[in-house]
Amino acid sequence: MSIKLVALDIDGTLLNPRGEVTPRTRAALEEVQREGILVALVTGRRFGSARPVVEDLRLSVPLVSHNGALTKNVTTLDTIGFHPLEQETARQVVRIGRSCGIDMICCDDPHGLGVMVIEGISDANGALHKYLDKYQDSVREVDDLLDYLDHAPIQIMFSGRCDPLDEFADTLQHELAGKVQLFKTRYRSVDLTILDAISGFASKGESVGQIAAVYGIDDSEIMAIGDNHNDLTMLRRAGLGIVMANAEDELKAMGFALTASNAEDGVAVAIEKHILQKGIIHNV
Repeated sequence: MSIKLVALDIDGTLLNPRGEVTPRTRAALEEVQREGILVALVTGRRFGSARPVVEDLRLSVPLVSHNGALTKNVTTLDTIGFHPLEQETARQVVRIGRSCGIDMICCDDPHGLGVMVIEGISDANGALHKYLDKYQDSVREVDDLLDYLDHAPIQIMFSGRCDPLDEFADTLQHELAGKVQLFKTRYRSVDLTILDAISGFASKGESVGQIAAVYGIDDSEIMAIGDNHNDLTMLRRAGLGIVMANAEDELKAMGFALTASNAEDGVAVAIEKHILQKGIIHNV
């Protein structure tokens, strides 16, 4: 199989548990690019928080962010692809979130660096407070999200403990079937789930396919690597889908190829085996 495009998730995949691109992974990415293979980052992160990773790696392919809802050029900020969450659907999502007492963020500003609009976060949600503190320059607090939503935003994001978020996702799916797509990023080890409500036209897989088409690359020539449920559409789209060893067991049981964990240079190991043919994956 000839690989011409490598599509990588960021957190839990490209980055190690300390949030770093290791020297081995960096070297592998540099080598495949020297061979003319494209590398694209495809993430559930906001554009503003993912952009520095692309800049650090000096990647030329547009960044796919917000689980496929927004694709932008990181240098010019030109918007390549945007699938907004329809205004009334976004308002319905907020109403349901309020009724269930779930903390939420409205992600907006698709043509800039992005903002996170909130109307108050529960004191108990320490993980979300820590995240907002890290990106406080991008946070905008309003009295009422429904008043704010006089337009279609990028997405509505929810954060909380795993089991309550699973139940809430079922509620949203039942109430808004066909109007919204829900993507989960679940971290059982710390009992945290991030749930993204985005347009029904957006997904990581669709965006990867669009990038491939621009460069004349067939789906069979794509290698995608991920670790979570929100990666499934691109893993299934790619000719070679690879799951990290640190992924949940249910993903590892779906028949994708396996690589080492993000603590063991799993991305580099996969690239070396399937593209550079330097090594063999062990213990996965």
